[in-house]
Amino acid sequence: MRMERREEEQEMMSPKEEEKSVEEEEEIQRLHDDDKEDEEEERQNKEGGDGEEDEGKEKTEKESKARCGDKKCIPGILYLGHIPPRLRPKHLRNMLSAYGEIGRIFLQPEDRQVRRKKQKQGVRRCDFTEGWVEFRDKRIAKKVAASLHNTPMGSRKRQRHYADLWSIKYLHRFQWSHLNERLVYEQTVLNQRLRTEVSQVKKESNFYLDNVEKSARMERVKKRKERAGEPVEEKNWDFTQRRTEEEIQMKKRKKKELEKSRLLQEKSQSNVSLLAKIFNSSQS
Repeated sequence: MRMERREEEQEMMSPKEEEKSVEEEEEIQRLHDDDKEDEEEERQNKEGGDGEEDEGKEKTEKESKARCGDKKCIPGILYLGHIPPRLRPKHLRNMLSAYGEIGRIFLQPEDRQVRRKKQKQGVRRCDFTEGWVEFRDKRIAKKVAASLHNTPMGSRKRQRHYADLWSIKYLHRFQWSHLNERLVYEQTVLNQRLRTEVSQVKKESNFYLDNVEKSARMERVKKRKERAGEPVEEKNWDFTQRRTEEEIQMKKRKKKELEKSRLLQEKSQSNVSLLAKIFNSSQS
């Protein structure tokens, strides 16, 4: 039925209308073809992109294998026992990155008391005492520690740290987590020491304030008794000073000498009694 209706409509249409309908059909077909071509191009681009990504991954894998070999890269940590003044982590990274890939760096700052003394003298910079450097490959770290230990830091005489020597040691079976644990332990010890010092100071201050209040209370009682005409008992505190180390040693020496003299006296008395017995027996 539909086909018959279309044929009747086509017969009813004029030639101009037939041309328009043909043109519309051609445009629709052209648009469908363009959409298909765009989809094919997008698919090809995706395939090409995936290929490039695969190539990039293969390159990185090859580089990592060439760097570490078939074995897995295990990081190695170096210990720096001496950090010269004005040396910062970025300078240390630039100096050691020529030997291999470097990971994390930590430098231990100076003590607070030393920093305060420097600030009083007008020096505001913060220097470091020791440090740890992590290399991505422990084999490179071992080579660096063996080759740079006790050698000048600078390669030229005009460089700032030419007179300083490297003090490097490779830490066997040492991990970065161990360093974090050590820092946390040191911080807890410092906080504990500060708490004990603060508690000791509080105890001393409380003892002093209690004694001040006690003395004021005793003074008030004394004045009240004087007004009432009652006899006031004055306490005399006799304190014996603790003997010094020299006095203790002198007393020990005297004690030893007295002991020796007593033994000699006993020995002489025994000899006299023995001689008296001998001569008395001969006379009888």
